[in-house]
Order: sequence, then structure tokens, then C-alpha cells
Amino acid sequence: MRRPLAIVMLLAWTVTAISADRFQAARDRLVDQRVATAGVTDTRVLDSIRRTPRHEFVPKSQWPRAYYDMALPIGHSQTISSPFIVASMTEALQPQSTDKVLEIGTGSGYQAAVLSPLVEHVYTIEIVRELGERAAETLARLDYGNVSTKIGDGFLGWPDAAPFDKIIVTCSPESVPTPLVEQLREGGVMIIPVGERYQQTLYRLIKTDGKLKREALRPTLFVPMTGEAEENRTTLPDPANPEAVNGDFEAAPSGDEASLLEFVPGWYYGRQVTQVESSADDRAPQGKRYARFRNETPGRNSHLLQGIAIDGREVSQIRLSGTVRTEDIQKGPGSDAMPMIAISLYDELRSDLGTYYLGPFRGSRDWRQHSRLIRVPIKTREAILRVGLFGATGQADFDDVRLEKIGR
Repeated sequence: MRRPLAIVMLLAWTVTAISADRFQAARDRLVDQRVATAGVTDTRVLDSIRRTPRHEFVPKSQWPRAYYDMALPIGHSQTISSPFIVASMTEALQPQSTDKVLEIGTGSGYQAAVLSPLVEHVYTIEIVRELGERAAETLARLDYGNVSTKIGDGFLGWPDAAPFDKIIVTCSPESVPTPLVEQLREGGVMIIPVGERYQQTLYRLIKTDGKLKREALRPTLFVPMTGEAEENRTTLPDPANPEAVNGDFEAAPSGDEASLLEFVPGWYYGRQVTQVESSADDRAPQGKRYARFRNETPGRNSHLLQGIAIDGREVSQIRLSGTVRTEDIQKGPGSDAMPMIAISLYDELRSDLGTYYLGPFRGSRDWRQHSRLIRVPIKTREAILRVGLFGATGQADFDDVRLEKIGR
């Protein structure tokens, strides 16, 4: 027996409403428990993150993780940035309703969607045609009418639409592209990650008298700006000899980075972490400093991350090691919410090849060294090294975190 059309439409609407409610609850948790607690305070930005359907901008295979505060693969060796980073960069841009904004690196279209209700118009450029066309379709389908898309090399900007009040760059060149400086209006703001492939700093640049005044915001890790920017890169990583940078935590921030909170040189996305100086009563097992993570709220982030180039064709095994001390550790929500040292391996498309751990570490224990051998899949092209509490409560200290090549 056929159901009347009205009933069919009601059932479809009900299913859609239930699905929408499920995702809205996930977005609310994301904003309340991850983005706001990490330091984003602009209510307009938080509301935009709360309303933007991030799952629509990632492959369906990634929907179960769409509202986790993490970067996700979107194909063609590209990623969608974590919601916190998108919110933090948007807040740093100080978007106004009259702003004309240029985005370099459309990717999935998510950053443009978050900006859309906050500014007058967004112009966004993507160098990978398939990604740019897919993002344009998604943005049009979701009725982001004040977003214009273009396929092209972001290094060159969008001269026909210049000048821009604000420019936001969601991929990393080694230095700031001159065409973007020229297309930024006097007094305008640019947010851009700049630096080596795996050692970058996010900056706020303000154009004053034709030149850029620089303010360091935080260490970060973005995919490289391809095209002309990548062709002119002078410092390249060495994937045949992977190693942890500042794994002994001896290097301290200096210059304009010394004022940044939770900034540990060589590492990025630091949360609830400090570098502790040794004393006569509390000596570091290696050198003069170590990293301390402290968290009182179950599930809240407390960690450091580091990107590393590693080629499985050149490296067959690595030894992961580190020295750890814990105090009053209590497991957080989730199966892996415990202190650990972990490394995740990825292929050239940034598909996950596996995560390997030292730990988890429990209770209260004095300094102890840990290590393990890890076989590296031949498809491996890069890795993310992770150190911290990962949602557990208590205090954990880490020192002498190392990667050593074994074999080939």
C-alpha cells in the first residue's frame, strides 16, 4: 500500500530534522568543550563555528570524526584544518561585516563558509582543480551566496578583485608572497603561516605605510602552498633521516615568540603545557628543561604535536623513546585519554597508516625511560609526533623524546 505524498514528505523531514539535531549537538559540544576552552572568545566566531555544518565539507567516510577538534584528509594530499585553528585564525583576522576578504587555499571550503556570515564577501582560490570545483559545488548547495571561488595559484592572489581588507592564507609558504602584500589595502590585515615545511609560525601582518608589521600568534602546521611558492622553497625537509626537533625541550622561545603562551620551539598546538627549568631539588633527566602538562578537567586537551618528514622507502624502522614522570594521573573520557608519547604515520595522500604508542602512563611514578621499535610501512611519507595527557587529569612531565632511524 502506497503512503500519501504528505506522509512521505513528513517522514523525510523528520529524518532530516533528527540528523540535523544530532550534528547540532555535536557542534555545540565542539564549541563548548574544545574551541572556547582553548581560548577563542569572539562570540560571532563561536556562533559561526556552531552553525557551520563541517560534515558537509569532508568525505562521508570522515563524518564520524567531523566534529572532533582535528584535521581530516579531504583528498589530493590536502586536509581540512581543525575547528580550533579555523576559529582561531578567523578571530585573529578580526572580521567586520563590511570586509572584502581573500582566502588562499580553499581546500574543502569550510574556512570560507565560516567567514561567510561574518564579512561582506569572500574570494577564495584553490590550486587543485578537483578540490576547488568540489568546494564551489558544496558552497553553492549550502547557499553561501557571498563566496566567490576561483581555480589558480594562490601565490598570485586575485588582482582583478583587489584591494582586500583582509587576507587569510590556509597553506604555508616559506615567506610571504609579494603579490598578496600588494593586494592588501593600507591598514589591512593578513593571517598567514610562514616557515619551513614542518616548522611554521602563524602571523598577523598589518600593512602600514606599504610595509608589513608582524605579530607572531602561535606555532602551527599547514600543508605547503604549492605552485610558485613551493618551487622557490630553499629549505627542504630530509625524509630519509627523521628526527624530533627540540625533543629534549632545551630550546626556549626567543624574540617575538617569547611572549606567546604555551609556545615550545619545534612543536605546535601546545595546550596546557609549560617548559620547566631544573632546580637543585628537581633536576631534569636530560639537560636543564623538560615539558610539563597539567590538566584538571577530564577530556580537556593538554598536549604538543610535531610534524616530521619520513619516507618508508628510505627508513625501515625507527626507535621511539622518551623519559616520563607522572603524578595523580586519572583516566579521561575515551579509551585513549591517558598520558603517552605517540607517533602516527601517513602516506602521500595523508591516509592513516597506523599509530604507535609509548604508554599509556598511569598513577604516580618517578622519571623512567621508555622505548620501542616501530616498523615503518613503505608507503609512509610523513608522521605526527604527539606528547601529552590527551584528556587525562593530573600532571605528566616529558623529556628526551627521540626518533632514531634503524635500518636502510
